Amino acid sequence: MINQIVWVDIPVVDLDRAIKFYSAILAAEVEKKVFENFSFGLLPCVQTGVSGCLVAKGPDEITGKGALIYFNVEGRLDDAINQAKGFDVEVVEEKTSMGEHGIRAVLFDSEGNKIALHSSPES
Repeated sequence: MINQIVWVDIPVVDLDRAIKFYSAILAAEVEKKVFENFSFGLLPCVQTGVSGCLVAKGPDEITGKGALIYFNVEGRLDDAINQAKGFDVEVVEEKTSMGEHGIRAVLFDSEGNKIALHSSPES
């Protein structure tokens, strides 16, 4: 079975401190990475491919917005976005390439939670 939840962005105030914290509690290295001038802490990934990262944000964004969960809509990102729009929700970020890491769109669900829809890179 394909994983339904494929990724999570965890907002943090101090990236280096958070990397140390999550490395300690997970007993595994959280790697500091840079992607197009954007630093993040990559959480350990097991064979399932499901993981996440620590993302530096302001304190108000952490308590007001929380984690961003990525849902797998493999091969049907456009359809999933259109289905969501049928519920009259706000699309915060239209379809965006993340390079080799795939493509995503960020939107609010019907209850006001911000979520990401994810698919593999387009060929």
